[in-house]
Amino acid sequence: MRAPRSLRFRLLAGAALWIALALAAAGVGLSALFRDHVIARFDTELDHHLDQLAANIDIGVDGKPVLPQSLSDPRFQRPLSGLYWQVQAGDAVLRSRSLWDVVLDLPPDPDRSPHRHDVKGPGGQSLVVIERSVTLADTGANLRLAVAADRSELATVMRAFNVTLAGSLGLLAVALILAAVIQVQVGLFPLVRLRRGLAEVRAGRTERLGGTLPSEVQPLVDDLNALLGHASDVVARSRLEAGNLAHALKTNLAILANEAAALDEVAARPINRQIDLIRRNIDHHMARARAAATKGVPGSSTVIGGAVAAIVRVMRRLYDERGLDIEDRVPPGLVFAGDRQDFDEILGNLVDNACKWASRRVEITAGANGGMIWLAVDDDGPGLADAERDAVLAPGVRLDESVPGSGLGLAMVREFAGLYGGRLDLDRSPLGGLRALVELPTIP
Repeated sequence: MRAPRSLRFRLLAGAALWIALALAAAGVGLSALFRDHVIARFDTELDHHLDQLAANIDIGVDGKPVLPQSLSDPRFQRPLSGLYWQVQAGDAVLRSRSLWDVVLDLPPDPDRSPHRHDVKGPGGQSLVVIERSVTLADTGANLRLAVAADRSELATVMRAFNVTLAGSLGLLAVALILAAVIQVQVGLFPLVRLRRGLAEVRAGRTERLGGTLPSEVQPLVDDLNALLGHASDVVARSRLEAGNLAHALKTNLAILANEAAALDEVAARPINRQIDLIRRNIDHHMARARAAATKGVPGSSTVIGGAVAAIVRVMRRLYDERGLDIEDRVPPGLVFAGDRQDFDEILGNLVDNACKWASRRVEITAGANGGMIWLAVDDDGPGLADAERDAVLAPGVRLDESVPGSGLGLAMVREFAGLYGGRLDLDRSPLGGLRALVELPTIP
């Protein structure tokens, strides 16, 4: 069985275990000490009664033992009270009223020294007996004195004490465990703050971990901030280098295109075809590389409302001569868990494609579904047949060469969405043309 991964559980389980063991050991020790104390007090009390009996016993004129005055403890006068005395002088026996008609069966006393016995008493009581033999100075009579008490009184006292002790230690255990819970909560709170800070970074609401944490945690925060900064710098440098490479290649392609323009049309056609193919591949792979570099980078997020409004403004100016009605129906508050430039690439291609084919109207709508947001771009153009919808998602495929473009737009959108864990679907639009529906991750 694997150990639980929760640090809180481990700390609390360890504290609870040690508290339980410590209190159990304390309970056993206290119970033993109290038992020894009670037994000592019990024996001391019996010795006291035995001394009192020895001081008051006497021999009558008939040679039998007599007790001129009763002992101080009233239980000796109450039948079967659990406290008894007995005096033997040869065959004569004198006993307390509490024994009623029972004579204690004491074992033989060969050496006449003090003894402690366990015997059966009235009603089957288990008695502790302390007895000793004495010789009266004035008469020379030999007497065997015994005082007995019911052992169940010891058990009753011990049981009451153990119940009280168990309850007290139980309450103490609860209090100590609650204190341990509070201590663990307070001790782990900096880690909770750290987790919340990382969630803020991951959600894109901040780029660095802030706040001052205890000295044991602060070095970790500093290292994480350094790592986040390094990752951001690496992504920025990678994008810069990729842009520089694309710019250099496109500059060389422009020189080749100018050289090809100087040739006759037949000779220039294959050269221009290759130049166009290289340019498409550059655009396609540079877009993929940029999306792959920014995907999952901490701190990346885009509020799509502002991004959609900006794209709509650009498209309205670009297609102003055609008089297109481009409507933005995106609700506020939706956030894309990714880079703003990647989002502009995705939506810009979709809206540009819709504007190229629309007759008069383009609509952009959006919403959220679980951990994803969806954006739908509808147009009232001719649309696509079912068989054509899969074909246009292949890079470089253009179903109508009369419309300007490279044929990479929808393919790039599909790859961008896939890199972020989303997808692109094409369907018939309620406006009569094509609907492009893209799903992208949102901030949890």
